[in-house]
Amino acid sequence: MGTKIFVNLPVKDLGKSVEFFTKLGFKFDPQFTDQTATCMIVADDIFVMLLTEEKFKLFTPKKICDATQGTEVLICLSCESRGKVDEMVNCAVAAGGTTYNEPQDHGFMYGHGFQDPDGHIWELMFMETGAMSQAEMQ
Repeated sequence: MGTKIFVNLPVKDLGKSVEFFTKLGFKFDPQFTDQTATCMIVADDIFVMLLTEEKFKLFTPKKICDATQGTEVLICLSCESRGKVDEMVNCAVAAGGTTYNEPQDHGFMYGHGFQDPDGHIWELMFMETGAMSQAEMQ
């Protein structure tokens, strides 16, 4: 069995977050969903647990970061094309998210991103086939 990743994010309004990410095409695992949390499926082994702030506080003794004021994490997802990067950003903005910078074009790699309704930053990137192995050789 391979390693799975579960990113846990606090949200102010779980219903609003589910609605936002549903508009971006994400699905949720009903087995791990209730009024305080949901499991958003990103890929076969990648999940994002959206937790109400009250639920999130049960897992940490530290203060929850206000992601609209500071950055606690950058979440980066790969996309299959430059067009998919732009499509996801446009969809996020239409669903109530915001952009935080301009698209970044590095030739072999293209990226852009958005902030969700809670201010969490989601970076999206496309890397040309073979660019990673070429970069590793240098």
